[in-house]
Amino acid sequence: MFFKRIVKALIGVISIAIVAVALINFLPDGKVSSLLQINKVVEPTNSLSGRVGSDGPILAVKIDDTAPAHPQAGLEDADIVYIEQVEGGLTRLAAIFSSKIPEVIGPVRSARISDIEILEQFGKVAFAYSGAQSKLLPVIAAANVINLGAQRQSPMIYSTDPLRRAPTAMMLQAQKLMANVAKAQLPVATSKPIGWSFGEKPETGTAVTAVKVSWPANSYNATWSVTERRWLLSHRDSPNLSSSGVHLGPTTFVIQLISITDSIYRDKVGGVTPYSETVGTGKGYVLRDGLAIAANWSRPSGDQGTTWKTVTGDEIKFAAGQVWIALTDKAPVFTPVAPANKEDATGPSAK
Repeated sequence: MFFKRIVKALIGVISIAIVAVALINFLPDGKVSSLLQINKVVEPTNSLSGRVGSDGPILAVKIDDTAPAHPQAGLEDADIVYIEQVEGGLTRLAAIFSSKIPEVIGPVRSARISDIEILEQFGKVAFAYSGAQSKLLPVIAAANVINLGAQRQSPMIYSTDPLRRAPTAMMLQAQKLMANVAKAQLPVATSKPIGWSFGEKPETGTAVTAVKVSWPANSYNATWSVTERRWLLSHRDSPNLSSSGVHLGPTTFVIQLISITDSIYRDKVGGVTPYSETVGTGKGYVLRDGLAIAANWSRPSGDQGTTWKTVTGDEIKFAAGQVWIALTDKAPVFTPVAPANKEDATGPSAK
């Protein structure tokens, strides 16, 4: 009886194998591949960056970008980093975190009027900053953000790094802050698509090795790394390293040409605060996979995200991974691939 059961089991296994072989021989190669992928575990990706990680609560942090503020902490974990112009032609960063919240982020600095418009597209984000001028505080209070500025938090959340000097010594204990947010059940927005999507390398674009983006008192260089498949950043011609030693660099580097005008705000020494207009339409470039793609951007209203299309109207897919967006009114300067390395390579025009 036992022997008969074994024989029946073997016959069943052989029958299944025969059917499987016949099915594989019958189906086209693409169908076979699709069937084999059915049981493959697909890791979740973040909607803002396309990097591996789930969509989580959004934390936006204002970060100092002057030379004394470097190396900065936590930026390698941001999904999106905006470079925006502030007083004196310097720049400051607005870093957006969702897929991963690092333990420490900083140095944290004060908010600006441009932040309100930038952040509106993400929904009601947790907004962390060191403070703001009195005239701007009611604007932040009325904005669609969870106001988590240092003036509302304890020194346990906004701590002072003894190895840094003020005003570039305030560091955000980000995981502690977001734990408090969760405990208080604050209605922080979860990340979602905001205009762009992710896909394979496009068939359009111009091969470049590097690009330089400038503001009146600062500049960034992004150099394509073939081995790391991302744009390695330099800040004022020095490698842009995080406090962990990681060389900062996105897989997609966006240059968004915008209008930068004087606002009604001033800093404490009387410097005019510039306003970066990110709602409307304009031109720019999307850099990915060693290519610079001339683009048109569109953001119809503050609560909508920004879409990027080629000059012929096709959507430009971003490369999955961290995204940096340089908001500037100055045309970038590209370094094209030398003709000896790539036949007939030419660079995008730098106006």
